[in-house]
Amino acid sequence: MNKNKREREFYSLDVGDSTFTVLKRYQNLRPIGSGAQGIVCSAYDQNLERNVAIKKLSRPFQNQTHAKRAYRELVLMKCVNHKNIIGLLNVFTPQKSLEEFQDVYLVMELMDANLCQVIQMELDHERLSYLLYQMLCGIKHLHAAGIIHRDLKPSNIVVKSDCTLKILDFGLARTAATGLLMTPYVVTRYYRAPEVILGMGYQANGQYLSVCHSFRLLIYQGSEFLDIDQWNKVIEQLGTPSQEFLMKLNQSVRTYVENRPRYAGYSFEKLFPDVLFPADSEHNKLKASQARDLLSKMLVIDASKRISVDEALQHPYINVWYDPAEVEAPPPKITDKQLDEREHTVEEWKDLIYKEVCEWEEWTKNGVIRGQPPPLGAAVIDSSPQPASSSSSANDVSSMSTEPSDPSSDPTMTSDTESSLDSHTSLGALGCCR
Repeated sequence: MNKNKREREFYSLDVGDSTFTVLKRYQNLRPIGSGAQGIVCSAYDQNLERNVAIKKLSRPFQNQTHAKRAYRELVLMKCVNHKNIIGLLNVFTPQKSLEEFQDVYLVMELMDANLCQVIQMELDHERLSYLLYQMLCGIKHLHAAGIIHRDLKPSNIVVKSDCTLKILDFGLARTAATGLLMTPYVVTRYYRAPEVILGMGYQANGQYLSVCHSFRLLIYQGSEFLDIDQWNKVIEQLGTPSQEFLMKLNQSVRTYVENRPRYAGYSFEKLFPDVLFPADSEHNKLKASQARDLLSKMLVIDASKRISVDEALQHPYINVWYDPAEVEAPPPKITDKQLDEREHTVEEWKDLIYKEVCEWEEWTKNGVIRGQPPPLGAAVIDSSPQPASSSSSANDVSSMSTEPSDPSSDPTMTSDTESSLDSHTSLGALGCCR
């Protein structure tokens, strides 16, 4: 593209301590979150006539780790296409050549809140059940392609006012086919499955523990277990596991576990008494006893005895929403089969990312192929797209999380975005499910 023509397509403005240089189709930029991996703005897309979220990756080429994470996130997001996974609408860079290439912008769907805000609300069984159903659908779709998210938690699960839910943030995801050892430290401590805590490696249904924990938080309305010794907290609640399970551990870990105090654990009736749940549903016949039974099957220390996602989707508390088009959607096809095994210099990663951005631009040169605005349901608060305004109240939460780049520097991995949004966002009552 001619240099002058390309420059005319972009404009720049300061956003906090950063400068955004974006396509002119994106107007009324408003900062809504920032963190170690990027700065996020809401904007109005004049082409799609809808509000979107734009994430500028922070220093994607400062080292190999940042560059590889940026490449992985971009490749995976280009592959997935499911209603319960955040949608990638556009990718662009204002730079005109590989030599100048420094900035990557990801444009995604803009949601109303993340689960951190929803947790504070009183929800009935229909909404609890429907939110959980959508989480499971999204995870099943990822696992069908061998993608393990590795950082599922409330701040990485977003919702709209019509109760639509989506999973986001693939910067730490891995493909299950990789032969590489996956470090447990990228997973936020309070959402790690027991097998990850004990160094046993990732199991596919370990992701359901994160879902289950999010479900538990919805019931408890945000009450957290903030304990330094995560394993002790687990066994205090669920009881010391059997000798059969302990024999699966390596010797040093087994010695540690066997030297911990032994706990009988609590019954699930005590952990989740009826008073924590909403009144039983007359419409779908959903009950506290069903929700508790599902929790008892998900909160199992031994991964081999934990309920699978397919079994969870057939559970009476969940299957009232079962739709084969959502549950059995075709899995994404990962184009880069060596996604996790790749090792490159920063310049080589830069070249790969630039090719991905250029490929996207080629796809969309003759018109938008993804991201056409879907029909908005009647339950959506704002049924007609309105340009985002800097003077409007900050009630839209970005579709993108921005987590610290070095998880070991903060064992809880609290997101800068999460902390900056919680005090400014609000979400009215969730609309009717479906």
